[in-house]
Amino acid sequence: MKTDIHPDYHPVLFRDLASGKTILTRSTATSQKTETWEDGNEYPIIEVEISSESHPFYTGKQRIMDSAGRVERFNARFKNFGKSGS
Repeated sequence: MKTDIHPDYHPVLFRDLASGKTILTRSTATSQKTETWEDGNEYPIIEVEISSESHPFYTGKQRIMDSAGRVERFNARFKNFGKSGS
């Protein structure tokens, strides 16, 4: 490998804001914020909106949309649409 062309690859904490779960992994991402981890060392921390800990695809806890109610409201709204009012 060529020297001095690769970004710094170091340990970083990622916190999922939705679930509160924090993981320690390696990344090239950096942050000004730091936090002390369970091992007593201080690492940069990056806060993310969603991760596999809180994403419905991974957790299996998907929100069920009220599609039946939407269809009924649509049909009620437009039941006379296109009919001539004699």
